[in-house]
Amino acid sequence: MNAILAKLGEIGIIPVIKIENPGNAVPLVAALIEGGLPCAEITFRTDAAAASIKAIADAFPGFPVGAGTVINASLAQEAVDSGAQFIVSPGFNPAVVDWCVTRGIPVIPGVNNPSAIEAALERNLETLKFFPAEASGGTAMLDALSGPFPRVSFIPTGGIDLTNLSLYARRANVHAIGGSWMVRSELIEKADWQAVTNLAREAVVAIQGFSFAHLGINSPDAEAQGATSDFFSRLGLAPKEGTSSIFNGSIIEVMKNPFRGAMGHIGFSCWNVERSLAYLAGFGFRPVMETAKYDRGRLSVVYLDREVGGFAIHLVRAK
Repeated sequence: MNAILAKLGEIGIIPVIKIENPGNAVPLVAALIEGGLPCAEITFRTDAAAASIKAIADAFPGFPVGAGTVINASLAQEAVDSGAQFIVSPGFNPAVVDWCVTRGIPVIPGVNNPSAIEAALERNLETLKFFPAEASGGTAMLDALSGPFPRVSFIPTGGIDLTNLSLYARRANVHAIGGSWMVRSELIEKADWQAVTNLAREAVVAIQGFSFAHLGINSPDAEAQGATSDFFSRLGLAPKEGTSSIFNGSIIEVMKNPFRGAMGHIGFSCWNVERSLAYLAGFGFRPVMETAKYDRGRLSVVYLDREVGGFAIHLVRAK
């Protein structure tokens, strides 16, 4: 996969921005970066798009800035000349797609039906914009498309915000999500950069889907393990013995022997382990890859390299 597209997948959310004043572009992106969203799609819905892209590209070298609402090859040329690193179109326009493909420019054309997807696959494009997402059937449509097109991943955009973000983020065929709720026009016009930062930070955490999975408790010996498990049994958490541990209910795991972590381990579920690892890398955590497990080619379980409060931490992909 192209490095820019891979980066967008790691971030998970693409702010879709309509900007009227190029002077707002740099402080807006600075606010997004502060909130943990280091990417942007500047839509060609205003005359300020090209100048805004250039301002961002000049101020933040290497920042993944793309051009959206690119409906013809001339706009694609203008966008790339201004510094756009990827092109997004609302529909599948062969002229735009072919212009980008022949020049090696990452392009994400909009699709919402099998015919458009097949046209994209003919050009070896497997990361596509699903637009307008909610109006085109939402997650039910994405589920239906996953059968005949297992290699295709989508960037749903249109009608998505924090209220329904989780429905999309948990789908295996969702590469990232495009949205504008954290970059609303009124916030940009008022230069309310703190609000943009706060909304971006909220969105970055929300798309991870973190939730407590289980607590693992280390035992020094079999006697201690039995006593610990018996206590939780008395709380109504029925024991189920496995090879290396006893699970009391689904949330307490009593280890038969000391395992990772001075005191034990804590499992957190998330929707996309790779994306969550990229997020946690910003706080200094790295995966211990010898602990990694995979399911259908996707990372499903992995431990982190640092303990928290004496507990090892591991991520589990939610099902």
